[in-house]
Amino acid sequence: MTPFFPRTKRTCVLRPAAAAWLVAGCAMLSPCIVSAQALVPASSGTGTTASSDDPETTTPGTTNANAAAAAGTATGQDALTTGSISTDAGEPLLNDPIIDEDMARTNLRENTVDGLRSQLDLERNDAPGIRLGSFILKPTLGQSFNFESTRTGSSKESRSYLETGLKGTLTSDWSRHQLSVTGEGTWQRNLSGSGETEPTADLEAALRLDIGNNTTGTLKAGYHFEREDATDPNAISGASTQSGVNQYTLGAGIAHDFGILRGSAKVDYDRYVYGDVDLSDGSTLSQEDRNRHAGAVTLRAGYELSPALVPFIEASAGKSIYDLRTDTSGFERSYDSYGGRAGVEVDLGEKLSGEIALGYETYRFDDNRLDNLSGFTIDGLLNWSPQRGTNITYGISTGIEPSTTPGDSGALAYALSSKATHELRSNLVARLSNSLTFRNYPSGSVSQDQRVWLAGAGLTWDLNRYLALTGDVGYERTTQDTGAATNVARVGVGLTLRR
Repeated sequence: MTPFFPRTKRTCVLRPAAAAWLVAGCAMLSPCIVSAQALVPASSGTGTTASSDDPETTTPGTTNANAAAAAGTATGQDALTTGSISTDAGEPLLNDPIIDEDMARTNLRENTVDGLRSQLDLERNDAPGIRLGSFILKPTLGQSFNFESTRTGSSKESRSYLETGLKGTLTSDWSRHQLSVTGEGTWQRNLSGSGETEPTADLEAALRLDIGNNTTGTLKAGYHFEREDATDPNAISGASTQSGVNQYTLGAGIAHDFGILRGSAKVDYDRYVYGDVDLSDGSTLSQEDRNRHAGAVTLRAGYELSPALVPFIEASAGKSIYDLRTDTSGFERSYDSYGGRAGVEVDLGEKLSGEIALGYETYRFDDNRLDNLSGFTIDGLLNWSPQRGTNITYGISTGIEPSTTPGDSGALAYALSSKATHELRSNLVARLSNSLTFRNYPSGSVSQDQRVWLAGAGLTWDLNRYLALTGDVGYERTTQDTGAATNVARVGVGLTLRR
C-alpha cells in the first residue's frame, strides 16, 4: 500500500548525489526489490511519483518502490514485504526456472501467443563448434569396444574389436549462398577372434547458389567407401577379405518456381572402382571388370496445390559404361536406363514432411544374352514427429542391382526402413532402427532371391556438452530360398567427444 506519513513529521529531502548513492546501495543489497521491479506487472502508476495525502511527504528515490508495492497490493501480496513473485492465483513462484532466468531484467521477453509458459532447459547446450573465418566446424570423435558373433548353419565365429569413428560438419556462415561439407569414417581393429573388419568412409560437399528470388542452383561432390559384405550376392565365396568398393560422385542441378509451378533439372555422375579380393589361400582376385562409369539426367515438374501439398512427375535417362567391354565371363554388361515416376510432396512443418512416388524403371543391356531388368518402383521418405523430442523416419526405395554371376542380369531390390529417436530426458536419447531388403531375380536366374533384415537399438547419454556415453545392440539375418541362413549379433559401448 502507499506509504503514509503524518503531517506533523518533518521530512528530510536528500541532495541528488546522496539520493543516487542510496538508490544504488538499495538495489545491490535488496535483490528482492529489484526482482519485484523486473517481474511484477507494471501498474498504472509506474514511472510516476506515488501520491499521498501530503505531497510534501513524498521523497525522491521512492517512485519505483511505491509502484512495485502498489502492484503487489493489487494481487493480494506485498512484494516488498515477502520478496515473492505472485501469479494471478496468488501463488508464489520463487523456484520457477523462467523466473530465475529473468531476474533483474527490465526488458522482459514477449509472451507466447497462446499465453502458455515456455519450458526452457537452461542446462542443455550443444557443442558450439570451432569458428574458422566464415565457417563453423563441428568435429566428433568416437571410440567404442564391440563384440560380434556370426552364425551360418552349424559354423560359428566371433570377434571383439575396437572401432574408431570420426565425424564432422563444416558449414559456411554467409549472408547469401551456402557451402556445407560433411564427413564420416570408421576404422576397426580386431582384438580377439576371427572375422572381417568393415571400414567405411563418407565425404560430401554441397554448394547452394541463390541465383535469384525463385531460382536455386546446386553443385555437389562426394566419395564413399565400404567393404562388400560376405552375404552380398556378388561376393566371392571362400574369400578372407571381400572387395572394397570406392564410389565417386559429382552432380549439378537447378530449380525454379514459376508461380504455382515448380521445375527442376539435375545431372548426376558416379564412378565405381572395385578393389582386389583376398582369397583364403593367400592369392588375390582382380575385380577390375566391375569398374564402371554411370551418368543420369533427371527432369521434374510439380504443381503447388497448396504450400503443404505439391504433386509432381519425374523422368530420367542414364547410361552405364564398364571399363572393360566384356567381363571375365565374356558378357557385355554396359546398359542404358530409363525411368519415370509420379508422386506428391507433403510439408506440414516439423510435424510431418516427406514425399512418395510410384514409377517404372528398366535397364537394357548391350549383350543380347542378358535379359533386360524392368519393374515397378516405389520410393518415399516420411519424417514424423508425434510429440516434441520424438522423431520417426519411414523410408521405402527401389533399385536395380547389376549382377556379376555369368548369365544373370541382376536383381530388383526393394528396401523398407524405419528409424526412431526419443528423448527420455534432456540428456538421454534412445534410438531404434529397422530395415528389410528384398532382392528378387528374374525367373530362370542362377542366383536366388534374398531377404535381409536388420534391427538395432541404442542409448546416448550426454555427460556434458562435450562428452557422451553410447551403447548399441544390433541383429542382422540373411536368408535365401535354399541354403543356410546367416545371423549376426553385435553389442558395443563407447565414448563420443564433441567440439
